[in-house]
Amino acid sequence: MRSHYITAGVATAGVLGGAYCAYRLYERTSKVKIPENWTQVGTLKDLYIYPIKSCGAVQVDKAECSLLGLKDGWLRDRFLMIVDNQNNFITARAYPELLLIQPSVKGSVLTLNRANMEPISVNLAEVVSLQKPQTATVWGVTVPVFDCGWSVSEWLSRLIDQSTTNFRLVYYAAQSSRDLRVKSINPIFKFGKDDTGALPDEVPFNLINEASVDDLNTRLEETQVSSRVFRPNFVLSGGKPYDEDNWKFVKIGDNVFEIIKPCTRCIMTTIDPETGIRYPKTEPLETLKTYRQLEDPAARKTAGSSPRMGLQMALRSEPGTLISLNDPIYVA
Repeated sequence: MRSHYITAGVATAGVLGGAYCAYRLYERTSKVKIPENWTQVGTLKDLYIYPIKSCGAVQVDKAECSLLGLKDGWLRDRFLMIVDNQNNFITARAYPELLLIQPSVKGSVLTLNRANMEPISVNLAEVVSLQKPQTATVWGVTVPVFDCGWSVSEWLSRLIDQSTTNFRLVYYAAQSSRDLRVKSINPIFKFGKDDTGALPDEVPFNLINEASVDDLNTRLEETQVSSRVFRPNFVLSGGKPYDEDNWKFVKIGDNVFEIIKPCTRCIMTTIDPETGIRYPKTEPLETLKTYRQLEDPAARKTAGSSPRMGLQMALRSEPGTLISLNDPIYVA
């Protein structure tokens, strides 16, 4: 009976949340003119979901596009994060070992794997149905969250600082986007109120152009990087280097995205996602700074010296449509 109650409760919440998100999307997209003419620039080579902010990626063949990001059942993009004992989020910028936590989701059960540690599992359906929302902070913004329990808290705390209770795993407890962080507010970037997703830094969809990464590698002297360094959801194959600087909209399969802003890069790109070890000489960030600065002075008010690489995007087509590997990618 308890299991049935949990399933029914979660299903109802999902239906209501989907209807709410669809209404908010209609409200936003009714003000955005979707292009009629598109040019194909390549295909979707890789598709990534990051269940936990700053932790490992799950590579998938297909996923559903929701207003809050990519999803495949309980596998949702950046719906979870790790917080400290003050309920402030932590990231791999300060704790690079987080990148080596490999999440997986089967049904509603999230499992975390890490070398030299026993796996730990959490039933997310039970967390959502049985826990009461609390609050946590991400980039200075207060968000509602569900605590995922003491067992995973102890597992994470042992990994991060050999304690038992200093860190906790939390799950986003809302069906609408959180508020935009103050640092990102700039009139030149047209963020809608529903464009920030659950727990990503700024927006729920990120695209990287493989050709731009290849060009970057020709400029690096001591190391080479892959597209994964930039933690994209979408990897474009077949494009021209930096051609993305000129686009306004991207269409992948039947899914239409508006480009909100270029993705300006931070110290996170200097950490090898495969090893958790920092690249020498703060690369590739230092090389990017030499030729990928934002040119608009108004844009640089919030970006500073952070170089651009990739695109930050928000969904403008109806949520619920699938996106798949090898889908054609069009731009306007």
